[in-house]
Order: sequence, then structure tokens, then C-alpha cells
Amino acid sequence: MPIIVKAKKGDDNSGLIRKFKKFLQFDDVVTMVRDRRYHKPPSVKRKERQTEIKKSLRRERSIQRRNRV
Repeated sequence: MPIIVKAKKGDDNSGLIRKFKKFLQFDDVVTMVRDRRYHKPPSVKRKERQTEIKKSLRRERSIQRRNRV
């Protein structure tokens, strides 16, 4: 999906570039491009996904511990 930034009255070029960068960060385009830049074998993808799952579980547990007190 293309990212379109429309200029309003009084917007200068630097402001438009800033808006464009915010859209890129919001849509997570930069990280997606970096991930797809090089080929990753399926085993590496699985390992990364497993580490992400472990991290999220750790975060949830720590939040639950904080809420108990």
C-alpha cells in the first residue's frame, strides 16, 4: 500500500518529510524492509519467533506479579 502525504497550506518540504517519516515508523515499514533485505532460512525464523514469544510471556508474567501486590 503506498504511503501518501498530502501537503496543506503553509507546509514546507521539511515538514512533509517529517510527516512521511512518522508514517513509515507507524506502519513499521523500515523494520519490514530490513528483515526482507537478506534471506533467512526457516530455522532462523522459527528461533526468532520463539524468542519473541518467550519475551512476551516474561513481560506478561512480570505485569501479573506487579498487579498482585
